[in-house]
Amino acid sequence: MVQAGHAPGTVVRCGLTDTMLADVPVSLVLFYERAPDVSRLAAGLAKALDRVPVFAGRLRTVADRRLEIVCTDDGVPFSVYDVAESLGDAIGRVTLAGAGFIDHVDATKARVGGLPLLTVRINRLVDGATAVGISWHHAVADMQGFIVLLRAWSAAIEGGPPTDALIVTDRDAYLDDVLPTQDSGRPGFRLPDADEAAAIQREFATALGANRTVQIYFGAAEVTRMQQKFGAEAGVPLSANDVLCAHVASTIRSLDDDTEDRFLALPVNIRRPLNLSPAVVGNMLGEIYLSCPAGGRPETLAGDIRAAVRDFVGSHLNVRANREFLAALGPSRLPDCVPIGFNPAQRTFSVSNWSRFGAYDIPLDGQRPALISPAANPPLPWTSWLVEGFDGVGYVSTVVLPARLAARLRGATGRDALHSYREPGDMLPALATTVRKLV
Repeated sequence: MVQAGHAPGTVVRCGLTDTMLADVPVSLVLFYERAPDVSRLAAGLAKALDRVPVFAGRLRTVADRRLEIVCTDDGVPFSVYDVAESLGDAIGRVTLAGAGFIDHVDATKARVGGLPLLTVRINRLVDGATAVGISWHHAVADMQGFIVLLRAWSAAIEGGPPTDALIVTDRDAYLDDVLPTQDSGRPGFRLPDADEAAAIQREFATALGANRTVQIYFGAAEVTRMQQKFGAEAGVPLSANDVLCAHVASTIRSLDDDTEDRFLALPVNIRRPLNLSPAVVGNMLGEIYLSCPAGGRPETLAGDIRAAVRDFVGSHLNVRANREFLAALGPSRLPDCVPIGFNPAQRTFSVSNWSRFGAYDIPLDGQRPALISPAANPPLPWTSWLVEGFDGVGYVSTVVLPARLAARLRGATGRDALHSYREPGDMLPALATTVRKLV
């Protein structure tokens, strides 16, 4: 158990978004081509927890069903295993539910207190590489909040200056000072009826057997061609996120022979549009929620995503709308609500963009990651993540789909459709060629 050695006792009142995400862990694996020194990793983590103490604390539920994090320094489980796999084999298996590279946080049980909010598992591979599996409770932080911890961890090992970490004790009150008086008015949560609630429970119960996770690598040149073509069609410059979200979602719909109207949900880090400090730890999240009409073109969808990003505060920010919606329901109904982006019956496709956080530039014991991969637990369908690719070049899209549709993506037709902008001369990274089932 890694501890900072100091318990500040700070109590952080979680925000509404933290509470609504509190049954979900966030899990990822950082792959390194050489093995960092385990003792230095543990000692550096202890110093990082002193800087960002919420990760070493414990949760408690208060009277109105909101959560609080108490910075008790109860610590973080830190395990080391020797694994009989190479780096390429490990990357190919990381998306399997039984891969074993992560000790997933038990998010639901941790809500009542006593259980860790962060776990670290060091997997030493046979070829001298290492897979660092990390899982944290979603109520503690989003991806940006984890990056604050990762930078503090790196600084402690590398000897750099201490990184900024902003721990606010009342997260909703912190947002009150910067939120506009009115927002989009569209809540980001909904209350399923009894039949849908039962169907959602079945999705969780059957997720391991019913769904498969697909890793798709897009090279830098491939993405640039997409940006040029889609941008010309849309009449505006487009980001890699714009075109990849549109391309992957549209290709999956086509391979699924889906001719219905659907929706696309894109979680958004609201620190940027609200000019908040990137050092604030918590779930500073909203979402873009877009209609995807039947027969829509990916170029049009990419343009719609760009327009939504540009006008996020005016058209999609919904923190106040969420509060009003959930206040009307009352605290007793909070556990019955789900995010609008999670709607398996309607095949709502959700893309969490983990790129642009700078994770590939953060060294641990002198090494930068060769790859960062999400690891869903459980693998819920129609969810996906977008992360920079091998050594930070290109992109990897990790997609969870029903098993039959996942097989279509891996087949020749699916590969041709997904890589319609790849050219014969495009070179794959050396590590990519060793990963089994990489599309």
